Parts: sequence; C-alpha cells; structure tokens
Amino acid sequence: MRALISVANRDGLGALARELRSLGVDIYATDGTREHLAGDGIDVASVSDLTLVPPLVGGQVKTFHPAVYAGILARRDDPGQLAELVEHGIAPIDIVVVNVKPFAPEVGAGVHRIDEALELVDVGGVALLGAAARNCVAVAAVSSPHHYPRVIRELRELGTTSAELRQALAAEAFGAIAAFHAEIAAYLHQLTGNLFPPRLALVLEKVDDLRYGENPHQRAAFYRETTHRSGTLADATQLQGAPPSFNDLMDLDAAYRIARDFTSPAVAIVKHTEPVGLASSDELAEAYRRALECDTVAAFGGIVAVNRQLDVATAREIAANSYEAVVAPSYSDAALAVLREKEQLEILAVPADPTEGMRDYGIATLDFKRISGGLLVQTQDDLALDRGQLQVVTQRRPTLEELTDLLFAWRAVRHISSNAIVLARNAATVGIGAGQASRQVSVEIALRRAGDRAKLAVMASDAYFPFPDGIAIAANAGVTAIIQPGGSVRDEMAIEVANRHHLAMVFTGRRHFRS
Repeated sequence: MRALISVANRDGLGALARELRSLGVDIYATDGTREHLAGDGIDVASVSDLTLVPPLVGGQVKTFHPAVYAGILARRDDPGQLAELVEHGIAPIDIVVVNVKPFAPEVGAGVHRIDEALELVDVGGVALLGAAARNCVAVAAVSSPHHYPRVIRELRELGTTSAELRQALAAEAFGAIAAFHAEIAAYLHQLTGNLFPPRLALVLEKVDDLRYGENPHQRAAFYRETTHRSGTLADATQLQGAPPSFNDLMDLDAAYRIARDFTSPAVAIVKHTEPVGLASSDELAEAYRRALECDTVAAFGGIVAVNRQLDVATAREIAANSYEAVVAPSYSDAALAVLREKEQLEILAVPADPTEGMRDYGIATLDFKRISGGLLVQTQDDLALDRGQLQVVTQRRPTLEELTDLLFAWRAVRHISSNAIVLARNAATVGIGAGQASRQVSVEIALRRAGDRAKLAVMASDAYFPFPDGIAIAANAGVTAIIQPGGSVRDEMAIEVANRHHLAMVFTGRRHFRS
C-alpha cells in the first residue's frame, strides 16, 4: 500500500506518518512535507523518486506526472488499466493526504497586488485531491487532519479503508476544492468590481451543529463565512452558559449589529430579532436603564447587547432582570463575576474589528433573502446619511434637540421590520411598531407602547406615509417632529397635516425597508 502526502496544515502529521509506517505503508511526500517529517525524525521517500523529475517552475510542478496521476486514477477493477500500470512500472497510490494553505485568510489579511494574491493559489495540491476523490472507489482522499484517527483505525482493523469512509472523504475533498476555487473567484470578481457575477458561490465553514432550528422538529447547524474580517458573532467566544440555540443566535446577531451601529455607548434589547428597547448615553448603565424602560415586559427573556466593554455597574443592572444572553466586545473582571452569578445566562464576547488593512470580500459584503428555488442577493443597507442631506419640508424647523433625536431614531428604524415606526426621546426609544401591513397600525402600536412618553418624542418611519393619518395620530399623541424618506405622491398632504399640527418634518430621500 502506498500513500502520498503534501500538506500545508501539519497538525498530527508526525503521528500519522508513524502509524502508516508501522502498518507497512510506503510513504512519498513533497519536499516541504518531507522536510517537516525529517525534522520529526521520520524519513520518507520523495515524490521525485516516483517521477524521476525534480520540482520545476519554483516548485509549482512536482506532482504533475503519469507516475503520480496514473497511480491514483487507475481503476482497481479494470484489468486493462492495471496492466498499463505494470507495463510502465507504475504502482497504485491508495491514500492521498493533501490540504492546501487557505486562500481567504491570507488574501483578506491585507491589500495584495494581483500577482501577490495569485502566488497564494495552490494548483498541484488541489489537483491531487480532486484526482483522489474522483477515484474514491479505491483511493482515500484525506483533506483534513480531523480524519487521520479514523483512517488509521480502519487500516488497523480492516487492512484498508472502508467504502463508506472513502465516499465521505471524497465528498469533503470536493467541497474543500470548490470552496478554495470560490474564494479565488470572489477575490478576482472584487478586483473588477463585479458584485453580482454569473455564478455566485457561497463559501461557509461549519462552526457546530445546533440542537434544533427555529422549531424542535427542524435540524440546524451554524456556519461561518470564510471571506469576512470584521468582528462578528461568528467569531464570538462563549464565556458561560449552554451553547446558543438557533433562535438565540438570530437574536444575538440582531442585538449586536444594532448596538455596534452606534458610536456612543449604546444598549440594544432584542426579542425575536426585533429591538424592544434601544438607547445611547454617555454612561453604559444609563443607556441600559433607558433601553429597558421602552418595554420592560417584552424585554423579559430577551437578549442584551452593548457596544462597549461591559462594566460592573451595567452588569448589576442586567443581572437584576431575566435574560437569555448578553453579548459585548469584552467584560471587566468585576462585571463578569456579577453576570456569572446567573448560571443559566449565556455570555458571549465578540472580538474587536481587526486592524486597518484587513478587509472583507466575497459574500461578506452581500445580503441574502431565500426564496423557493433560489436567492435574492443585494448589497447591505448602510445608513449613509448626514445632517446636510436632510430636507426640512415643513414651516417649522426642528430644534437642535429634536434633530439629535431624529437622527437617533433614523439610525434605529433601519434595524426594525417594515412597516417600521420608532418613537424616541433623549436618544432612547420609547415606542416601536414593527412588521405591520399598515403603516398607520405600526404608528398606533408604537404610540400604545409609549403611552405618555410619546409627548415631546420624535418619530421615524422607514418609508413614506402613503396617507397622512399616521402623522395626525402621532401629532395628537404629542409627537413634535418626524423623519421619513418622502417620495409619496401624497407628500403634499403629509406636509399639510404636519404644518397644521405645528410639527417639524424632514425628508431623507432614502428608504430603509427590512423584511
């Protein structure tokens, strides 16, 4: 039995080679792998001993030879092919252990010229792995150190690898090859500015299986993008609690994305992916208190996210209530000690955004919506608004205090399902209406949740008001200013109603639908 080894990830390599040698397997390796094994006291034959040709073109051409590929691809159940091997003095190769240096982490670590990036593209290893996987009827294509123990176990117990294992290895090998090529394609598409290429490949690596999906009868798993470099939930470290469920992860992601959208200290409380409270303040603990005040009942059992290191004062406030999880960039030792007293609380820390020079590319910059038989793909909805873009359309201009709250509410409303309405005062939500077919109903829900707090509050709407009724209802409840995209054929009616109620209203010219 023969094995060919060429690996970039050398975890467990020495142990594998020793086990193969003890089982009488002849080992051939490419130069880098061979040198590593020699440093571990294991001498193996060189691939050049098979090909009788030294590595060429800077080492890029070392395995492209009939002595290698015929030995891998020959069908063991085809006497004619086996006779060809004998005629040319070629022996079969039964195990191919190959993994390549990942492309995405390297090219995402900085801005590379195209010639530098293409130097990271492995050709020979990928070709070897594909050839071995193609002949999985007879050859084990081992693409990850994770599989070494099972390969050795079967060789010891069966004298060979099982058909079941070879098929599983081939499936993973083809997946690794596809992902590697997809990452290269994504990088090259980005260089040409092609956001939506004719074929869009999604490259994801498995983080873990989940207990179940949205409901107990649904199976689920958690996958991570390979082409992103931003600090995200997919890179979080769990400090306490049971592994988050499917629904927990949805809420954790929604909460953290909302909180980190604000530059000043901010707290978001989320339930079923919708914020039930959001506030920003100079002090994190104060932001938490005001976020909780928005809806103390709905907050029960929700997720809390903050965009700063969580301090002990805020931790004490959070610990006084019942939540599923807390997520933050980091925690002070004292804050962590307080939260850990709640033994069932899931505590997650999301790493900071990486240093300047690293970049996201590929699908990391895109947003997806699943439909039957396909995907809808779009760029992500960014805020891209400053005060200079606002158009005051009413007779009364907003005061500075109102304008500050309007901008806060406008930033908040894009995180809420349409039709979305946010009532805010003093950089905190006081009422939220979400996910209604009627914008007027969303206004009514937000006002009902706000109660008396609607007085002197401002209102944000993610899209224009097709009818002015919602504006009149808000004005009668005490709302003093409105921010909305504008763009309705009935804008003049909306402006007339706002003027009648002495409201200040500004148009942004930008809509923020969210399904």
